[in-house]
Amino acid sequence: MRVAIVCDWLIGGGAERVVEQLHKMFPNAPIYTSYCNDEWRAKLNGKVYTGYLQRWPFPQIRKFVPYLRGWWFSRLDLSGYDLVISSSGAEAKFIKVKPGAKHVSYIHAPTHYYWDRYDQYLKHPGFGFFDPLARLGLKLLVGPMRRWDFRAAQRPDYLIANSNYTKSQIKKYYGRDSTVIHPPVDTENFRLQTTNYKLPATRKGFVIAGRQTPYKRFDLAVSACTELGLSLTVIGSGPDQKRLLGMAGLTISFVQANDTELAGYFHGAEAFIFPGVDDFGVVAVEAMAAGAPVIAFEGGGALDYVVPGKTGIFFQKPTASNLGKVLKSFKPSQFNSVAISKQAEKFGLSEFHKKMREFLKDSSLI
Repeated sequence: MRVAIVCDWLIGGGAERVVEQLHKMFPNAPIYTSYCNDEWRAKLNGKVYTGYLQRWPFPQIRKFVPYLRGWWFSRLDLSGYDLVISSSGAEAKFIKVKPGAKHVSYIHAPTHYYWDRYDQYLKHPGFGFFDPLARLGLKLLVGPMRRWDFRAAQRPDYLIANSNYTKSQIKKYYGRDSTVIHPPVDTENFRLQTTNYKLPATRKGFVIAGRQTPYKRFDLAVSACTELGLSLTVIGSGPDQKRLLGMAGLTISFVQANDTELAGYFHGAEAFIFPGVDDFGVVAVEAMAAGAPVIAFEGGGALDYVVPGKTGIFFQKPTASNLGKVLKSFKPSQFNSVAISKQAEKFGLSEFHKKMREFLKDSSLI
């Protein structure tokens, strides 16, 4: 069987990790995408094929061209393949396959900027100086792009959702059923048994990590911990960082960290705070693999892995005061780090491979 893999872009993130594992499952399959940086081209052994958007001189401009991405994907020649697997949270699912071939689309979310987070993107496009231009483009294009996106979502023969939350979103916006297969998390790099760090005798302080964008609600954690005088380490960067720095008190620290350093922060934290509604939330499962309980907003992908009293605890309202109440009553001694780490292994790389192969076999695709 001739297999191809398609994805929106390859620059770093959860969708890219799915592509990486699909590449390991099908090492001879070419990978088609709108844009790929050098790091990911090397990770994927040079099997990446890109279009004209790759040659654009300014990477920022690529973010403005969902229509051109959709046009390129919809005209991609995939006539030489019997099975095409797309990893998409945007336009990669726009592809067409030859008669008799099958298309399986792994959906990370119905395209955020057309559907569930349209208002958030309109308010905070995340392009800095170019925000007014981004708002205008979004307003002008959202109607026709929603219709195109909906039609494209009807093309795949099978849809896979990365969480039960995404499954419900797919049903809501695309009117289709899907199968849940959680994304691959490299729990081995974070789990307690293999850490290169000496575990602290007691965990101290809280930690939050990821790209600092408004919808991830880092502001709730920064505000709550500032108000209560609790230690919080904020790891990463993003367009919302300047605002977060402005509201942060003396107990809040901002750092950058690679994966190895990230594991160290997770191993030493009382808990990982996950205050936004995310489609899944790989970083929260990485924290669990390091034995840290997760304090999460009760919604989104967190519902699939936060088990109250076992792997973490929920807060119910997206406010700093509600999160603060949970932080004040939180007792890390009630949680077993080894049990949390073991629970995270259910979302590991081998589980993803196993479930994907079972799905493809059950669907008579391999």
